[in-house]
Amino acid sequence: MQIALVIIWIFISLSIVQICVWSTDGWEKQKNRFLQFPAGRTPPAQADTRVQFHQDQFRFLVVHETQLAIYEASKLECLKQWFPRDSAAPISHATFSCDSQLIIASFLDATICVFSASNLRLRCRINPSAYLSANVSSNVQPLVIAAHPHEPNQFAVGLSDGIVHVFEPLESEGKWGVPPPIENGSASNMVATSVGASSDEVQR
Repeated sequence: MQIALVIIWIFISLSIVQICVWSTDGWEKQKNRFLQFPAGRTPPAQADTRVQFHQDQFRFLVVHETQLAIYEASKLECLKQWFPRDSAAPISHATFSCDSQLIIASFLDATICVFSASNLRLRCRINPSAYLSANVSSNVQPLVIAAHPHEPNQFAVGLSDGIVHVFEPLESEGKWGVPPPIENGSASNMVATSVGASSDEVQR
């Protein structure tokens, strides 16, 4: 059975995001889950929500301006979640690398972060000053990230001024940051970390 993922906005007193799984055989809804938000945080009204399947086709990435999350598709079980700090800029876009081992995310303050997809551990943070010249307007924001189709560590970022920057790690390093340690225990344990809080982070 093939499935299709649908994102639904429900307007009550707040904007609530609902993720639905539909069977493409008869287009019947199989399951649905509400996107989970941190306690005490009010979801922003009408923020974009995107989904992208992992290479294994069993998991998918949910991108919302307040979080990154990995879900198991058939059960709609949230396996991992990552929330920026309250003071951090909203997430503007995120995508898997071509091998689904990394997740690259951009933020509205032009920061770019590279995560390990297996556990959403932060591996590297690229500061705006590393790729934006001093005379670029502070209003310029990254809008979209495109992963290279064959090189897992290479990606492009499209900015709101029409400029596209291509990123890859230093030749001497060959990869982004330090791979996080292998986790013990169940893979269903949820992880919540913050930008700048990981010991695995490498700044540029």
